[in-house]
Amino acid sequence: MTTMQTDIRHVPNEADMSNLARRRARMRKLRVYLARLAVAVVVIGGWQLLTGWKVIDPFFFGRPSGIVSTLVDWVEHGTQYGSVWSQIGITMKEALLGFVYGTVGGVVAGVLLGQFPFLADVAGPYIKVLNAMPRIVLGSIFVVWLGLGTPSKVLLAAVLVFFVVFFNAFQGVREVDRNLLANVRVLGASRWHVIRHVVLPSALTWITASLHVAFGFAVIGAIVGEFLGAQHGLGLVISTAQNNFEPNGVFAAMVIIAIITLTAEFILTRVENRLLGWRPAAHSEAAGI
Repeated sequence: MTTMQTDIRHVPNEADMSNLARRRARMRKLRVYLARLAVAVVVIGGWQLLTGWKVIDPFFFGRPSGIVSTLVDWVEHGTQYGSVWSQIGITMKEALLGFVYGTVGGVVAGVLLGQFPFLADVAGPYIKVLNAMPRIVLGSIFVVWLGLGTPSKVLLAAVLVFFVVFFNAFQGVREVDRNLLANVRVLGASRWHVIRHVVLPSALTWITASLHVAFGFAVIGAIVGEFLGAQHGLGLVISTAQNNFEPNGVFAAMVIIAIITLTAEFILTRVENRLLGWRPAAHSEAAGI
């Protein structure tokens, strides 16, 4: 009898299981961070050593130490087009405006075409044709139309973002439970109320998932637009470094772009978690794997 009571007392309860899951999750996160650090050390360290040993030519491939030196020089003395912070600000302005305009346009068009099949049938071929056009060609056209200023870069970024968000919003609307829509209409909800209270919340997962990719496309659009023709911006800095055979300058600008993109990804993830806090945790998170 005493042995049975002892065994019962040592059966893990719900609190113990929860603590165990949290510990496993923390250990997994630590292993992930250590693995990421190891990959970075191997890649960057190997790159530095191989260029130092002349196994690969630093004239063409640059060196991590040269990239750091270029970044320090830009911070202290600026680029040939002005302060590096002003170049970052211009590119970010173009990318953010393109991101906002493209996201709004993609959500509106995706919801409308998802709700009205007739409109979807009419506009479908034209959207596919526009989506198939090479973006660099569109960028060149926008530069001819709007000049070397901000509008041409914003428009190119918005176009890239639009199609990413549109297809996700459209598919999200099409995936809404038809029985739920029918029940809401039976209860007397207007089309606007159906869209606002049923369609948009149901499609929100699809839309927010597209935003992670969309912001990267917004930055790409701004950079490509500046690369094609600009007076300021990181794309112009990259183009100048390329023309002067300065790989360290190209990689230095890419490092800045990577930092911007990762920061935006972090912010978007926090916003997504706030908006979609009702979602159940993923299996790997719940199990602490």
